[in-house]
Amino acid sequence: MENELTKQIYAQPITIKNANEFIKSFHRHHRPTIRNSGRWAMAALDNNQNVVGVVIAGNPVSASFMDGFTIELTRLCVKEGAPKGTCSFLLGKCCSIWRTMGGKRVITYTLESESGASLKGAGWTLAGTVKPHSRWQDKSKIDGIARASLQVYEVTKNRWEKDI
Repeated sequence: MENELTKQIYAQPITIKNANEFIKSFHRHHRPTIRNSGRWAMAALDNNQNVVGVVIAGNPVSASFMDGFTIELTRLCVKEGAPKGTCSFLLGKCCSIWRTMGGKRVITYTLESESGASLKGAGWTLAGTVKPHSRWQDKSKIDGIARASLQVYEVTKNRWEKDI
């Protein structure tokens, strides 16, 4: 049996629509992004060319970070059994791409219950926390339909940053 550490991971572009399909199937606690929003998406493939993870990069959700030089990784999803380091691989690739595009900072969020090990391993800094809120309730509508309340909105999140 092949040792998990000897598996190689490759990156390739993926449509946001296809990344969202992967997220719909494999994300532990979140749904796909709304209306396939985002700037770009990337897939991680194992040595058998199977998609084992995806990431979607988009404009920051918080207006406080909308400076034109900051991008938010709105979804990062890796299949159970993916090669070790797949999350860190995708994080690193996103930072490289954004730096090449002239970007200065990348942000993302984790649930307070998540360790952030892949972010720590990739050199990210824990920059703050976001308390639960109900700002979306009765305000945000998509195609005239009120935004669904999700349990993920009811938990504290950690904001991670990487200056590049």
